[in-house]
Amino acid sequence: MSESTNINLADYKIHDTDTGSADYQVALMTQRIVHLTAHLGLHKKDTSSRRGLLKLVAQRRKLLDYVRSHSEERYQKLLQGLSLRK
Repeated sequence: MSESTNINLADYKIHDTDTGSADYQVALMTQRIVHLTAHLGLHKKDTSSRRGLLKLVAQRRKLLDYVRSHSEERYQKLLQGLSLRK
């Protein structure tokens, strides 16, 4: 996923007021990860942001594992929509 690509979070909502579903959270975390990755490209010695990035990636991985265990179809949709590998 390129840094210039914006993620439309509305595509991952299950209903209009959805802010807590795993799909929505994965999309939100991916947006934050892309932003932090760009930030760390400029500020290489920012170790606290790097630690936060690693925590976000691990948390997103756990949520993706949860979605995969419940619905393979939703999991594949997330991977394709967010351009994540695997």
